[in-house]
Order: sequence, then structure tokens, then C-alpha cells
Amino acid sequence: MQPAPPSSPEEARARLWSLLGELPPRDRPVSATQRAEEERDGYVLETWELELNGLEPVPAFAARPAGPPRRRPAILFSHSHGGGYDVGARELVEGRSYLQPEPYARALTREGWIVLAIDHWCFGGRAHASELETFKAMLWDGRVLWGMMVYDSVRALDWLAARRDVDAARLGALGMSMGSTMSQWVAALDARVKATVDLCCLTEWHTLLREGGLGGHGIYYYVPALLRHFTTAGLNALVAPRAHLAVAGLHDPLTPPAGLAIVDRELRAAYAAAGHPERWRLLTQDVGHEETAEARQEALAFLRTWL
Repeated sequence: MQPAPPSSPEEARARLWSLLGELPPRDRPVSATQRAEEERDGYVLETWELELNGLEPVPAFAARPAGPPRRRPAILFSHSHGGGYDVGARELVEGRSYLQPEPYARALTREGWIVLAIDHWCFGGRAHASELETFKAMLWDGRVLWGMMVYDSVRALDWLAARRDVDAARLGALGMSMGSTMSQWVAALDARVKATVDLCCLTEWHTLLREGGLGGHGIYYYVPALLRHFTTAGLNALVAPRAHLAVAGLHDPLTPPAGLAIVDRELRAAYAAAGHPERWRLLTQDVGHEETAEARQEALAFLRTWL
């Protein structure tokens, strides 16, 4: 028997959190130690070690525009997977082959925004155990790998919002692939996110299952009992009426086109019911799993509009 649908967005968010396994307290103190700071091409790159979860430190990069400090909009940038376990948050600064040549650290700071990226579990400075080993060890301990990744992201947003140079009323989320999925979840769970751009991972889970595409996503992606409670559109409806741009390639096996049509139809209805149909947009392109020049332009323009 399927559980009764949540009666409110608040109840839906509580249920979504409950699926993410045993988590550290949401209100535990967060602290940070700055490790370095350097001038880059038009921006300042800060290197941090964040204490978010009480289990292991979280390396992070924060990039800010050069010049005198002032309160600015800020973006939580979530890095992709792509098998780049040694890359992690460096994607913000160095980019990836499937992103546009200009790294997002430079593109976002040129717009006048501050941006934060953390190493997720199993990536970058946290790649001390494999993804599969980490998933198994956490499962034995009552934890869910994706749940711990989401928890770290929300706590990183706490730290970002508390910075004196950040306008906490103007927060955004952006990511590619695994980072796309993370941006959707963080925005669904945390209403502080005013604008979301997800690139190349708006996956309709039931369609993926029906089409036999489960092997395309890493083990991190799978949350016990999720499909008993939520659809992809149902999760993303929790972002409404806040602004959300999704970009997808019609030849990307991670996002079957039939599923994109389902999500788009349901989110159009959700945003119309919320009185803001203009705040939802799905941009589909005749490409695979990649960010095109058009997608980059649309992402930046969308964030300009809504932040």
C-alpha cells in the first residue's frame, strides 16, 4: 500500500528528510577554518575546511569578486560526478570536459556573485574510500550516502548564508549532473534558495526504471523507499513557486526524453497553480550529457533575473 500523500509542503519536506537515513542534528554548530586565499583572474579564491557533520572535515572553495567587500547574492555550486573522484570542488575552479571552457568560479564572480563549492563524500579531499565502500558502510550504520551528501550541502548553505558579505535573501543553487540532482534536492528542502539551475540530470525516476537505465547513475543516487513517496516532479514541486531552470539533452541516457515530458507537464501545472508559471522552464537541446554555450548563457541570464 502506498503512503498517503503529504498534506502540505512542510509535511512533504519532513518526509523527504526522513528518507535520508540517520543524520547529524540539523542544528549542530558549524565552524570553518580558512586555509588559503589568492587573487585569480578577476576574483579572489578562498580555500576552506568546513566542519559540517561532526564526522569528517569538508574541504571547500569560495570565490568572490575582487574589490571592496559588500553584501552580494551567493550561489551554492554542487560539483558533478563523472568518475572524477579526485576532482570534487575543484570543478568550480578548473571546470570539466562536459562544461563550457570558462570555469564557473570566473563566470559567476564576474556577475558580481559569491560562490561556494564543497567536496562531497568520496570526492576531492574526501576520496579516502570508494563510493561503493562508503555506501555499504553507511548502510550498515543506518545512514544513506545521498542523505549525508544532502545534509552537508544544506549545512554548507547555512555557512554561506551567514557570511557577512552574503545577502542571505538572494541565494541560488547550480550544478551539473550529480550537482544538478543536488541542486534540485537542496532547493526542494530549503526555501532559502530563491533560484535553481540544474544542468543535465532532471531524471524522471519511474521512466528511468521502466527503460532500464538504472546503471547510468552511481550508487550514491539511490535512496531507500524514495519511489514509494515521491516522483521526480513531486520533489521538484517543492521548489515552486521559486524560480527553477532545468537544462537537458535529448540524447542524454541519464534523462530519458519521455520522462522529461512528464516532469515538464507536471511542473508547469504546479507553477501555474502557484500563480507563477514564468518561474519554471525546461530547456531541451539536441545534445547528450553536456553543457552547451546556449545553456551557459541561459543559466546566467536566469540567475540574473531571479537573484
